Formats: sequence, structure tokens, C-alpha cells
Amino acid sequence: MKKFLAMALAVTMLSSLALADGLEVGAPVNAFYVKDVTGPAAGTKLCYRCRFGNRPVVSIFTRNVNGEVATLISEVDNVVGANQSKDMKAFVVLLSDEPEAKEGELKKVAAEAKVSNTPLTTFDGQTGPRDYKIAQDAEVTVMMWVNGKLKVNEAFKAGELTKDKIPAIVSKTSSILN
Repeated sequence: MKKFLAMALAVTMLSSLALADGLEVGAPVNAFYVKDVTGPAAGTKLCYRCRFGNRPVVSIFTRNVNGEVATLISEVDNVVGANQSKDMKAFVVLLSDEPEAKEGELKKVAAEAKVSNTPLTTFDGQTGPRDYKIAQDAEVTVMMWVNGKLKVNEAFKAGELTKDKIPAIVSKTSSILN
């Protein structure tokens, strides 16, 4: 019985650690629903993970849309536009406990940054989709996948995403463009 309890405790502790580290590279990315604010399905709830299927995808999860995040969105949007022949896609997910109140902010960012290839969406809740294991202390998490498998998972705490780091993040799109 003691061995069983020790084993159960160890499994529980390892599970907790895995959740804290985020979704692992190579893991499958599952479906989740967002409300489209600026994309082709504006005003509706849908699953962009489902809609984009096995295509190369960049997804930016953020809890704030500051200047650096807007720059990242713009740069990713440019890469998507330049890779339309490879059917590359992207979408942004603003994680908020008040998603309706944030829609105007997303529309403003899309207009100012001239975002045309990347839907900006909201997710109801700061934690994000459960299966994606978004770190609670991450202000921005960038995930990239192709064929339904995660290739890149970069998380940034508040203030860590700087204009100097954006080119390095954007360059990782090469890992999903075959």
C-alpha cells in the first residue's frame, strides 16, 4: 500500500509539472472555440484549429495587446501573406475574462497594423484552452504547428517580448513551412 501511495504521489507531482511547462513540442494540438472579431467569420464562434486542419499555422495567445504584441501580429501577418502559396495560416487569441469588452481593442490593432491575413479572436477565460496548457505567468505564448503537431511553443512573461526578440520568433515559421 505504501508503494502504491508513493507511486500515486509521484505521478501526481509529475502531472503537475507537465501542466506548468506548457504543451510539449510534438504533441497534437486539439480543437477549441474562439469568437472571431476581425476575420472572415467576424461575430461568430468557431474553431480555427479545425478550419485550418493540417496546414502550417501560427497561433498567438495573449493576455494583453500592447505595442510589442501588435508588432508581432503584424510581422506574422506579413509572413502569412507572403506564404499564401504554402497555405500558411495564423490567428490571434486574446485570453480574457471579459472578451466582449476587448473586441474594440482588437479591431483597433487590426486597423492600425493593417492586419489582413490573420483573424484576431477572443477566448472566454484567462487560462486559455485547457489542452494547450498556457502558462499562467505568460503574457504571450506563440505556438506553431503543421499536420496537427506542435513544432514551436514560446512563452513570454510580461515585459519579456521585446522588439528585438520578434524577428527570432517570426523566423521560426520556417519550421512549419515545408
